[in-house]
Amino acid sequence: QVQLVESGGGLVQAGGSLRLACAASGSSFSFRAMGWLRQAPGKEREFVAAITWSGESTYYADSVKGRSTISRDNAKNTMYLEMNSLKPEDTAVYYCATRRGALFPTTPRTDRDFDSWGQGTQVTVSS
Repeated sequence: QVQLVESGGGLVQAGGSLRLACAASGSSFSFRAMGWLRQAPGKEREFVAAITWSGESTYYADSVKGRSTISRDNAKNTMYLEMNSLKPEDTAVYYCATRRGALFPTTPRTDRDFDSWGQGTQVTVSS
């Protein structure tokens, strides 16, 4: 088991930026690919971004590609998601997620590509 705790959410004006962080407990962080999922009001949970254990490969949903950067610091057991040019449609609960294994067998695109997640952090973007 791995425990994931998200932080960094809050209220941001459209066009602003923020950085979300995910802290993983214990040694379970090792050799795990990770990512972010989000769920907006009235919508299903969707994939946002992902990163392999080594950090050499990253993946982004079309909705955030070009204005988001996912990264990780394995020495600190922490993963980050930096988002710029935020839009009202980015409003959602953001969840840190992980899966067993250092890599993704296929390009991640849904929540089914992960096997564990945190409690989430609320991001609200005002117009």
